[in-house]
Amino acid sequence: MISIEPVAAPDAPLARRNPVAKVAAALVFSFTLLATLDPVAPAIAIAIELAVLPLFGIRYRVLARRAWPLLLSAAGILVTLVLFAADRSGRVLLDAGPVLVSTGVLLTALGLVLRVFAVALPGVIVFATTDPTDLADALIQNVRAPARFAIGALAAFRLVPLLGQEWQMISMARRARGVDAGRNPAAKLRLFASTAFALLVGAIRRGTRLAVAMDARGFDAGIPRTVARRQRFTRADTLLVVGALVLAAAALTTSVLAGTFRPLLG
Repeated sequence: MISIEPVAAPDAPLARRNPVAKVAAALVFSFTLLATLDPVAPAIAIAIELAVLPLFGIRYRVLARRAWPLLLSAAGILVTLVLFAADRSGRVLLDAGPVLVSTGVLLTALGLVLRVFAVALPGVIVFATTDPTDLADALIQNVRAPARFAIGALAAFRLVPLLGQEWQMISMARRARGVDAGRNPAAKLRLFASTAFALLVGAIRRGTRLAVAMDARGFDAGIPRTVARRQRFTRADTLLVVGALVLAAAALTTSVLAGTFRPLLG
């Protein structure tokens, strides 16, 4: 079951901040780390993210449940680099035909895996502490985003949990008709692809009906819309964004001083 509801304590100091401020802080903190390929800067960033997690009112176990797909990404990066990396420098640790593992490969893989976690965790934290309706209201009020875009994104975001339910329904319906891959990996892959295609078709149809229904109810009217909940951008929200920039700069500075900085370009 896919859940998009916030799981943080509502009275946590950083969880109460403006949704736009939290998104901006996450973007500033994440994209600053894309400037380097070394593992030191993202490792420091992950340590910072885990250290401030209690200020967002999230338990570490809850974050682990939300972020478990990142482990699959890390495994995919490691396997890909071990098999196809062009840089095989360093001491050879394993030489088994096409599989050549060296210290250079492991260092590159470690840097990429840490960057994935460092860049993705802020987004996971933000959406685990933010109500989607508050985010849409803040985009309209504080960023002056078009109401059609913000409310449409909110409606699409609210449909995400239905994708998990629809996947289960498609799988159960096929099992009831005797369509089962058994233990054949190739058959499982074909069944997964066909189920994903059926889910995609259903999602497109559902989105089209939703768009027509929203237009019929006047969501695209030129009349300015009113808001029920005010989203104020305060000095504390500005300090959150500035603090994120300072911490990201500190991580990069530490990497430069340690002599491990590897620029993405150049």
